[in-house]
Amino acid sequence: MNRLYLLILWLLFSLTAFGQGKGNLQTDNGKTTNRVVAYLLEKLDVETAPLKGITKITGRENQKKALLNYFRSRNNVHHRINRDDRVRSLGNIASESDFELADDALKHIFVGQPAYPRFFCGEDIDWGSRPVPDNEWVWQLNRMNFWNAMARTYWHTSDEKYARAWGEQLIDWVSKNPNDEDHRYAWRSIEAGIRGNSWCELYQRFIDSPSFTPEVLIAFLTSLHDHASFLMTKYTSNSNWALMEAEGLAAIAILFPEFKEAPLWREEAFRRFNIEIDKQVYSDGQQRELAMGYHVGCISWFLRSYELARMNGMEDAFPRTYVEKIEKMCEVPMKLCHPDGTVVQFGDAWTGKPGQYNNQFMVWSKLFDRDDFLYMATEGIQGKAPDKTAFALPESGLYSMRSGWDPEAIFLALKCGPNGGAHSQPDNGTFSLYAGGRILMPDAGSYIYSGNPEGRAWFRQTKVHQTITIDNRNSAFAPKLLYWNTKKDLDVLVVENKSYDDLTHRRSLLFIDKRYFVIVDEVYGAATGEVGLHFQLAPGEPTVDKKNFSVQTNFPEGWNVYLQTAHNQSQMQLLEEEGWVSHQYTIKEPRPAFCFNINKTGNNPVIRYVTILVPYKDRKPDIKVRILNEPEKEPISKMNLEITENSSKKTIQYNL
Repeated sequence: MNRLYLLILWLLFSLTAFGQGKGNLQTDNGKTTNRVVAYLLEKLDVETAPLKGITKITGRENQKKALLNYFRSRNNVHHRINRDDRVRSLGNIASESDFELADDALKHIFVGQPAYPRFFCGEDIDWGSRPVPDNEWVWQLNRMNFWNAMARTYWHTSDEKYARAWGEQLIDWVSKNPNDEDHRYAWRSIEAGIRGNSWCELYQRFIDSPSFTPEVLIAFLTSLHDHASFLMTKYTSNSNWALMEAEGLAAIAILFPEFKEAPLWREEAFRRFNIEIDKQVYSDGQQRELAMGYHVGCISWFLRSYELARMNGMEDAFPRTYVEKIEKMCEVPMKLCHPDGTVVQFGDAWTGKPGQYNNQFMVWSKLFDRDDFLYMATEGIQGKAPDKTAFALPESGLYSMRSGWDPEAIFLALKCGPNGGAHSQPDNGTFSLYAGGRILMPDAGSYIYSGNPEGRAWFRQTKVHQTITIDNRNSAFAPKLLYWNTKKDLDVLVVENKSYDDLTHRRSLLFIDKRYFVIVDEVYGAATGEVGLHFQLAPGEPTVDKKNFSVQTNFPEGWNVYLQTAHNQSQMQLLEEEGWVSHQYTIKEPRPAFCFNINKTGNNPVIRYVTILVPYKDRKPDIKVRILNEPEKEPISKMNLEITENSSKKTIQYNL
């Protein structure tokens, strides 16, 4: 971004009666006006229709007014926020939270990362404010999500103070934030991409305001051009960043075709989307980073840009397979979220709220004409429940089993997948257990991104997940699906992970009678050391029976879980460990954590654990399990289990 241009723009704003709503330059500022308008006109296609002839208008003031009149009156572009909806939005669009954010923003009290308190950034706004040591605060401050709240509140109330304040803050931000090393906090490519898309939405809401003056338009368009030019140079392939970069570029190019470079921007944005949907999305529908929040975000980034292109007659830029892959992606939260709609916290994920994706499912149900999506959107009131209760996503290594589709159902999701990058964790084999509306054994979560590296590192240890370690070392990503079979009364999953160079972990998971689980863990290889089978419960005071190697939760109401582990050799210890779980960013709480520990020597090439996992309400069922196979020096290929419940016995077999 040109520093001279920024200085000019700052002078322009300083000498403008914008704060009084007049929108006219002072008489001693003519040269400044000329240079700023000339800068913008260089970027616009003024040689052909519809802007042809604007340079022939006498006087910069008249040119500025002509530009504003043109952009207010044009009808050749379309956006999902329809300006005609403004009247219908009076009194029914802004939420209570929108009003709070918008009114605080009028006083320069802004929200950065929303886990932290809002902060007064000064009468003369400091866009580099860092009230906490977490960089996420200043990065997200410069996404200006509070501006969207101001825009919705403006449509809700038609109160010009919101539009006027937005224009002032826009020009202030542009004038203070050149794209240089001193302002990296504002110019990461992810923030630039988010702003490119978000500002186009803001334009739709504010362009008809009397407070949207020629000065605001000049600042807005010149900065948009700088954003697009910057995004053309940034392409963070194979991550969610690439999609936000491309979305910002596409939004600017589609909504403002008057820029000379808009055709090139569109072509590049569409090219990236078509590349990334093939690179990032497995054939099973899961986005490669293996974290649900980012997965759903990627659906939005892929879909919104396609929809914007379609609205403007450009859908031919995307092949049919593009939309088919998006539909497959939309199935993933249906298959892998807890029955109440909360998120399984694999990788950088947070639990969220029940039904948090209902609105998305409603949109998807209409877009793809899916009764199962409608069922999810309406929590079973409309539509039809999915016809399966167990799902395997073998490429991403994510699996789920459930007793049904009501919010009280028993549910378990397990992960044994590839390295998903920075948002993934070395946790293959881990799982989350839910029953009766309660997450009984949640995955740890991720706690924080920036500002507390020790805290983030703690949550990224293999040993704080429901899986196997040796000497508490972090494991590798080397997954393999060995067996998957589902029946009415029995689901069986067998996965394997070569967790260390000389040690492999095989986990067999059986969901029996849609009521309880049996887990067979086999650890084999030449490695020696302390093998730990780790489990963690929801926060609470459990009952621990070290003699019988069992633990159980003790919630006074609702559902609990009973866990007992047996083994194929002596000297197993049940040890209590440090346990934490984080359901919200920056917030963690202690929870019970345990390790079934066995010292592996050269004399025991295979260690075998058998765990019964019984979610229950009221009275705990009396269920026991044992392996009938003779002790083997290799993992069992033909498993033979005996299940005893009260006085009744049955045998379960499967052959790999």
